[in-house]
Parts: sequence; C-alpha cells; structure tokens
Amino acid sequence: MRLIEAFTSAWSRSFDYEGRSNRGDYWWFVLANLIVLMILLRISDVLYTTYSVATIVPGIPLAVRRLRDIGKPWPWIFLGLIPIIGTIWLIVLFCQPSLSA
Repeated sequence: MRLIEAFTSAWSRSFDYEGRSNRGDYWWFVLANLIVLMILLRISDVLYTTYSVATIVPGIPLAVRRLRDIGKPWPWIFLGLIPIIGTIWLIVLFCQPSLSA
C-alpha cells in the first residue's frame, strides 16, 4: 500500500475496530502523519495542535487493528501508557510480522 492510500484508508476506517491492518498500513500512516505534522508546525501552532488531537481518531483503531494482526488482544494498546518501556515495547510489537490468516 502506498503512502497516500494508507493515509486515506486510516482516515476512512476511523471508527472500524474490526479486521486487521498490516505493517505497511500502520507505518505508512505514521510516516504520512509525521510529514503533515512537520508542515503544519511550520505554518501554525494552532493547526499543528488541532491536527495532533484529531489524529487520535484514526490512530487508536489503526493500532487496535495492527495488534489484532499480530495476534494480540486490543487491551495491549495500554502498554503505551507505561512510560518509556511500555512505549518501546508497543513499537516493537507494531514492527512484528503479520500472522498468517
């Protein structure tokens, strides 16, 4: 999946907690978000903050689908609340290959 496709797919599936999202879907969305955030930061702090908060809407379902894709239940998303170690552990999980369906 390409960058723009992954970005638009994540936004269009913002309230879809079912199914799976592969590594490409997740990491292309993260890259697109970083690019948009860097551009918005140069333009306006208000736009940057607004977009940062808005990305929570597609980000959580995408993370839940990614965890499901590697065979973990959705509550594993709360690992990110543990400072430093939990966040690193969650990133490692997101880098894992998909399970065979």
